Amino acid sequence: MKLPPITYRRAGSADEAVALLAEAGDDAAVLAGGQSLLLELRYGDVRRGVLVDLAGAADLAGLAVADGELRLGALVRHAAVERLELDDPLARLLRRAAAYVAHPPIRARGTFAGSLAWAHPAAEWCALARALDARMTVRGPAGEREVAAADWFRGPHRTRRAPDEVLTAVTLPLLGAGAGVGFAELRRTSGSFALAAAGCAVHVAAGRVTRARIGLANAAGVPVRAAEAEAALVGSDGSPEAVRAAADAAAAAADPASEPHCSADYRRHALGVLTARALTEALGEAA
Repeated sequence: MKLPPITYRRAGSADEAVALLAEAGDDAAVLAGGQSLLLELRYGDVRRGVLVDLAGAADLAGLAVADGELRLGALVRHAAVERLELDDPLARLLRRAAAYVAHPPIRARGTFAGSLAWAHPAAEWCALARALDARMTVRGPAGEREVAAADWFRGPHRTRRAPDEVLTAVTLPLLGAGAGVGFAELRRTSGSFALAAAGCAVHVAAGRVTRARIGLANAAGVPVRAAEAEAALVGSDGSPEAVRAAADAAAAAADPASEPHCSADYRRHALGVLTARALTEALGEAA
């Protein structure tokens, strides 16, 4: 089947991208790294008449730390996050998760923000954004607005971004000295999508867990914040029994789908195991 032609437009700034999207209406797609979008376009799973490329928008590049937060522009590549040097446990968590994002060629081109815009249920960045209370900044004809991660994801490949808006940046709070972090993932092959994954950050004081943040990937149609698991862990001594209780709560919170290579029951079990591994790793680091 011959696919219809696509008009390519290259934006020189975020504002120009917004103007191009407004002109195209619902028939446009935004290209940053394009590692997922181009494949979908190639096989006709996504059909758009206009492709707006952000690669020339210098105002969407770079990352910065200010006021206790890390802000990543829309053009920050996975590879840049994998090499992130930052004196905060957040950097360790992001680096560990980055190693599971596809494989090196894709990490060299794909973007952190693009993953959140694509909103694949198995995406590592989506699960961590949910766990860490990330904020997405989008710009449209009416100006800029922020969307919390808790409200951003609407379903597989569906977010709160309007067709005439551009996701310009993602902001993550720093974790602070002494936080422990952990990440664990199960996948069939190197470079394939996660069958299941869990990422977490914990704080410990006077021998007790004072705060826990746990995000799950491929646990439902959207990334899951395992609030019940967090509640089970906070106030505990972080013992293996407490970790097991939290892991069981995480598995119970999941509503995974069955796939040819992974039944829902197996995925739910895996999410519990991975949560326990990630928490054990994090608790071993927490001061």
